[in-house]
Amino acid sequence: MTSVAQPPLSTTELTVIQVTVSDPRVRPLLRELGDEYSTRYGKDAHAELARYPDEEFTRPHGGVLLLVLERGEPVAGGAFRRYDATTAELKRIWTHSAHRRRGLARLVVAELEHEARARGYRRVYLTTGPRQPEARGLYLATGYTPLFDTSANPESIGPLPFEKHLPAEART
Repeated sequence: MTSVAQPPLSTTELTVIQVTVSDPRVRPLLRELGDEYSTRYGKDAHAELARYPDEEFTRPHGGVLLLVLERGEPVAGGAFRRYDATTAELKRIWTHSAHRRRGLARLVVAELEHEARARGYRRVYLTTGPRQPEARGLYLATGYTPLFDTSANPESIGPLPFEKHLPAEART
């Protein structure tokens, strides 16, 4: 697959919104994630996306689902769910295939961290698959601590866990 250079990230055309899983604008996220996982791991991964009830990604249950819109169209997104009383677990980090290499995944992670801090979480936890080197690189580049031996063959580990401790939300 050839990577096409994308224009630099322009936040003036981007809007970050909170949505529910049932919002029709979430469909491209779920479809592309399922297809990507199935391609990389050779099985129907759509079941993995259905592993957690949708309500776990809602405010009353300690979660959130964010979409980044560009001129009203979803170009990136991600979610977190309550892992425990002080930890949010990042899930479903996605950038639309036509909008990669623009820094959108970093924006999504930063927005999720901000929202987690605002809700009182002090730690973020996540796992990514061993066949997702770009995700591994994203988390390392954004300050996440790997909870695995980075010199080991990722295929020998399975899901790669990461964590990041969040500073307390600044009081204004």
